[in-house]
Amino acid sequence: MKKVYTSENRFYVGNIRNLLEAQGIASDLRNEHVSSATGEVPVFDAWPELWVEERDFERAQYIVEQALSPVDATPWLCPQCREENDPAFEFCWNCQAEAPASDT
Repeated sequence: MKKVYTSENRFYVGNIRNLLEAQGIASDLRNEHVSSATGEVPVFDAWPELWVEERDFERAQYIVEQALSPVDATPWLCPQCREENDPAFEFCWNCQAEAPASDT
């Protein structure tokens, strides 16, 4: 088995685990309850870790990289009030006008 992901935040680890499982990749969660030993062991050794079978490692690594890479979306300009909006918004935060249709 190979370690594919670790983080101090167990919710991040859980999210990555869900993404892997959705793609049919089983994983072992290690160090889930080791945080209570922090101070007695190095802090990085107490972080939760996801491990996968060697045969799934490259695919799992790709899934993790895609999940952690920033989205290339750009802010959009409201056609009604000309206010700039975050790419995640479907409606203008200022005037509630609908976002323009994307060309993709």
